[in-house]
Amino acid sequence: MNTALLLPAAVLVLWSLLMLFWMAGTRLSAVRALGKDLRAGPPGGRGQDLDPQLPPNTAWKSHNYTHLMEQPTIFYATVIILTIAGATSVLMEGLAWAYVILRIIHSVWQATVNKINIRFLLFVVSTLCLIVLSFSAVIATMNRAL
Repeated sequence: MNTALLLPAAVLVLWSLLMLFWMAGTRLSAVRALGKDLRAGPPGGRGQDLDPQLPPNTAWKSHNYTHLMEQPTIFYATVIILTIAGATSVLMEGLAWAYVILRIIHSVWQATVNKINIRFLLFVVSTLCLIVLSFSAVIATMNRAL
């Protein structure tokens, strides 16, 4: 079984974890700067509850981490389906890497600059990669099922 499509997925998992630590470190520093004690918060409180009190560029990292838990889940399922169906190819690998690289650029952009027009363009182009990968997964599984 050719597992080449799993490498970009693994890289995106690692990036998501790095984004988690970047978000947590930034958020904890900002909370300390506000003079808040997280232990004194209400039971059941969540990090995102602090967003309105934190500087916008601190919340941006949190928003991006959330985004990495959303659409990329479709990417993970898609590359697993393609791998199991034996539908790996240079094109599929290129699209998978393009998706991951665009998502990483999207993360850095959103966490630092966050100009929506560029962020939206990065999202749209990465989504187009995912659409082609997803259609390919459907075709590959239909061919295997028939």
